[in-house]
Amino acid sequence: MISEGESKEMIKKGWIRCWVMIEVMAVGKEVTKEALKKHLDKIKREKGIKIYKKNLEKAEKIGKKIEKKDIYTQIVEMEFVIENLRKLSDFVMVYGPSALEILEPEKIQIDMNEAQEMLNRIATLLHSFTTARMQNALIPK
Repeated sequence: MISEGESKEMIKKGWIRCWVMIEVMAVGKEVTKEALKKHLDKIKREKGIKIYKKNLEKAEKIGKKIEKKDIYTQIVEMEFVIENLRKLSDFVMVYGPSALEILEPEKIQIDMNEAQEMLNRIATLLHSFTTARMQNALIPK
């Protein structure tokens, strides 16, 4: 993790400051905690992302069950700086935050090639979901 002061210096160099909330749900308290820990460890290793604030909630049982097993949820809220908008769109696609807010800067400029690359990556991801859904619908039950 970096300090908040270091994050402000990075913003001056063009990085983007964000807040995110990520939620994990799983069957079993330990499974939930371990899944979120692995998720966070992977984020920490990402190049171009520097976390400066993190609040990890306790894993809590929710009212629903799957096959008579308790379901747990755990949430982490983080603030971080990230290198650029393309990296942020990749972050969203890979880590699937429940909520995201761009805190700074107020305006972001992006060249056309970078915008096209981001949108094509998003389109590819959505296309793969649609293909998987269609294949699943065609499988006899």
